[in-house]
Amino acid sequence: MSGTTTAAAMLRRRAAGAGANRWVVLVVLCVSLLLVALDATVLHVAVPAVTEDLKPGAIELLWIVDVYPLVCASLLILFGTLGDRVGRRRVLLLGYGLFGVASALAALADTAQVLILARALLGVGGAMIMPATLSILRQVFPDRRERALAIGIWSAVAAVGAAVGPLLGGFLLEHFWWGSVFLVNIPLMLVSLPVGRLLLPESKGSGDGPWDVVGALMAAAGLFALVLGVKRLGGGDLDAFTAIPLVVGAALLVLFVRRQRRLTHPLVDLRMFARPAFSTSVGCIVLAMLALVGLELIAAQYLQLVLDLSPLETGLRLLPLTIAAMAAGLAGARLLRRFGPRRMVSAGFCLTAVAVLLLTAMGDADNTGLLVFGFVLLGFGLETTLFGAYESMLSEAPPEQAGGAAAIGETSYQLGAGIGIALLGSVMNAAYTPGLSRVPGVPDAASRSAGHSLGEAYEVAARLGGPAGVALRRAARDSFVHGLHVTLLVSAGLLLLGAVMALRLPRTMQCGEAPAAAVELPAPREVAQSRVSA
Repeated sequence: MSGTTTAAAMLRRRAAGAGANRWVVLVVLCVSLLLVALDATVLHVAVPAVTEDLKPGAIELLWIVDVYPLVCASLLILFGTLGDRVGRRRVLLLGYGLFGVASALAALADTAQVLILARALLGVGGAMIMPATLSILRQVFPDRRERALAIGIWSAVAAVGAAVGPLLGGFLLEHFWWGSVFLVNIPLMLVSLPVGRLLLPESKGSGDGPWDVVGALMAAAGLFALVLGVKRLGGGDLDAFTAIPLVVGAALLVLFVRRQRRLTHPLVDLRMFARPAFSTSVGCIVLAMLALVGLELIAAQYLQLVLDLSPLETGLRLLPLTIAAMAAGLAGARLLRRFGPRRMVSAGFCLTAVAVLLLTAMGDADNTGLLVFGFVLLGFGLETTLFGAYESMLSEAPPEQAGGAAAIGETSYQLGAGIGIALLGSVMNAAYTPGLSRVPGVPDAASRSAGHSLGEAYEVAARLGGPAGVALRRAARDSFVHGLHVTLLVSAGLLLLGAVMALRLPRTMQCGEAPAAAVELPAPREVAQSRVSA
C-alpha cells in the first residue's frame, strides 16, 4: 500500500514538474532551432570575403555554400530515427557539441578544404538538432491545443533566424573578419549544452527490434545524391554529373522504401503515409516550398539588379515578409482551433497565390507600397500554410515515431526547396533567354552570354558600351521582368493546386489526445538525478 502511495506521489510531482517546465523546454528548443536557421543563411553575405581570403576555385566555392544544406537534408531521417531508438535528448546534446566544434573549425579555417569539411560537420550537427527539436516538442506537449501554440512559436523563431542571418552576418563583417559569423555559435552552444542537459526530458520510441543501420545509410546516400542532382539542375547544369546523382538517388530511395515494407521493425513506418492527413501534410509542405523558395531567390535578384537596391536595402524590403510570417506563426494556434486544418491550410495557399498574382504588377520601376503589401500577404499566407501542415503531420504521427515523422517533415521541406529552385529557375530561364536572341547591334556571342543571367547580361553590356550596350541592358532588364511575371504565374498555379490538395485534411482539430502520452520532465527535486543519468 505504501509503495502505491509513493508511486502516486511521484507521478503527481512529475506532473507538476511537467506543467512548470514544458515552456522552459520550448525556449531551449527554440534557441536550438535559431542556431540552425541562422547558420543556413549567415554565410551568404560573407561569401565575397571568404573568396578574397581563401581563394577557392569555382567548384570549391559552390561546395562551401551548398555542403551544409546538402549534408543536413541527407541525414535528417538517419538521426531522426536514431533519436527514436537511443533517445532524442541524447542525439540533440551530441548535435550541440558537434555544432560548437564545427563552428570553431569553420571560423579558424585557413583553406577552402578545411572550411568545406567544417561546413559538412555543421550539416551533421544540424541534422541531429532539427528533428530532435520537433520530436521532443511533440512529446512534451501531448495536448494538441498547447502543442499548436508551441509549434507556432517554434515556426516564428525559424522565420526570425532565416531573416536575421544575413543582417547579423553583415554587421559582423563590418567590424570583424569573416570567421566571426561562425564564432557566434560557440557561446550559445556553451550555454545550450548544460541548460539542455539540465532541463530537457529524455524520450524515445518503443525500441522494438534492432535499428536498421543499412536502411539508414541507404536513405542518407539516396537523399544526398537526389538533393545534389536537384541542386545542379537548379543551377542549369544538364549533364551526366546531374543525371547520375538523380538516377542513383531515386533508385536508392525506391530500394529503401521496398526494404522498409519488408522489415518487421522498419526504420520508418510507412503506414503513416496511409493516413490521409499525414501524407497530405507532407505533400503540402513540399508544394509550398516548391512554389516559393525559387521565387524568393528571383525576387532578391529583381530588387538588386532591376531596382538597383543595395544588399542591405534588399534585406529591409524583404523584412515585412518575415514579420508577417512571425505574426502568422504566433496566431496559428488560434486560427487552427477556429477554422481547422483543412480551411486553414487551403486558405493559406489561396492567400499566398493572391499575393503572388498581385506581385505580377511589378515592373522596371520601384513600387514600394505594392512590394510591401505583397510581401506581407506572402509571408502570412506561407507561414499559415506551413504551420497548419506541420501541426497536422506531427499530430497524426504516433508518439513513438515522432523523430521519424519530424525528419520526414524537414526532409520534405528541403526537397521542396531544392526542386522549387530547379523548376522555377528553369521556367525563369525559358522565359528570359528568348528576349535576348535578337538585340540590334549586339553580336550573337554576346547575346548568348547575356542569356545566362541578368547579372552576366549587365557585365556584357558594360563591355560592349555605346548604344549596343545600352540596348542590351534594357532588353535584359525587360526580359527579366517578363520572366519574373511568367514565374509568378507558374507559382500561383502550384499554390492553387496545393489549396485543392489541402481539402483532404481533417475539417476540425481533434483534441482528444490523452495526457498520458507526455514524457517525464524533471521536477525541481529530480534535477540532480537527471544530470547524473545524462
